[in-house]
Amino acid sequence: MTTRDLRVAPAVGRSRAVEAKKRPKDRKAQIAAAAAIAFSERGYHGVSVEDIASSVGISPSALYRHFPKKYALFQYSALSLMEALTEALDAVESSGQDADRLPRDLLAVIRTTISNRRTAGIYRWESRFLEPSDKAVIREHSILINRRVGAHLSPSDTPVSERDARLVVAAMFSAIGSITAHNLVLPQKTIERILLSACVAIDQARFARGRQDNPQSRRSVLAPLGDNKRERLLHEAVRLFDSHGYHDVKIEEIAAAAGLNASGMYRYFPSKADLLSAIFYRAADRLDVATVSVLDASDSPAEALASLSLMYVDLSFAQHELMSIYFSEMHNLLPSHRNDLKSRQKLYVVEWARLLREIRPELTEPESMFVVHAALNVVPDVGRLLGFDPGPENVWKVHCLVSAVLFGGPAQR
Repeated sequence: MTTRDLRVAPAVGRSRAVEAKKRPKDRKAQIAAAAAIAFSERGYHGVSVEDIASSVGISPSALYRHFPKKYALFQYSALSLMEALTEALDAVESSGQDADRLPRDLLAVIRTTISNRRTAGIYRWESRFLEPSDKAVIREHSILINRRVGAHLSPSDTPVSERDARLVVAAMFSAIGSITAHNLVLPQKTIERILLSACVAIDQARFARGRQDNPQSRRSVLAPLGDNKRERLLHEAVRLFDSHGYHDVKIEEIAAAAGLNASGMYRYFPSKADLLSAIFYRAADRLDVATVSVLDASDSPAEALASLSLMYVDLSFAQHELMSIYFSEMHNLLPSHRNDLKSRQKLYVVEWARLLREIRPELTEPESMFVVHAALNVVPDVGRLLGFDPGPENVWKVHCLVSAVLFGGPAQR
């Protein structure tokens, strides 16, 4: 070995030591956090291992030392929130204080959700891409968490069945989880107060309204589908996108389901992305038409808001596949359409918030929008538990839960 070699060898050793020293001990946690954010914001199929590695500042090969494949990252991200919620409830239980247990449990869930606000969206919509065994684990976690909180619901003169108690807690969790669906900003203490108040209102009101509205007695808010090829394509695309997700459905499958070949479909929609945009605009247009109809027929802000919420429940149950896509596939839209539709969504929430402030003037404009998002979020989440069965009792129960969030109790007329 030459004198020059002796000089170089220690330098190489020092370089490796510095590299090892610079590598953070929590690298796996950093990777998992970046992946959860990416999956939540862009969807499972919209994110690559290279994207995640780049956001952390490492190479894909360095990422693979911690996670062998993209799915392992996805699985880890999806399970992390359930584990965080369980740990938060464990901490409340270990405190040994039974007084006011429900609000303390709920506050623990709220704070955990706020801490995971950018990542919790993965649980709501992207969990459909989990393998069956992992879905079963998350479902079991969800049931146990629901039961733990449900065990501390306030006493009631009217007995609540186990099924209805599950719906009540699911509505609470949905109201809390609504903050993952928007990026409005308020101080954390204010968010905690708004969400806890919504949950307490759900607990106190439950299904206490005096009568059940029969949706079959009202004029339908849905325009009939035409019997033509374009409508058949839209109908089949909605069904397939809802069942399998946008990325897992091929143009040929949609065309075949509608009785066409792929080239025939292109006469109506230039691409699958344009077909998805048409579905979104269909949902947005139906909401707009129904909203105008309700507002024209209402004599007061309270009546308008109560009618709007009932209309929204009706529409969501009658067209649950369409509404599901409206919430779960936004990130797959072309940017110009996504921006336009997000603007329309915001205007919809703003109108509800305006009416709400006339009824509850103590709310500021941002606070009222948080409340509206919480109320709207209840519909698809509780609806899924009910299988979107549009029976009058199911629609009435969901409307009661939505009304509790909006009005701080039963709907006013």
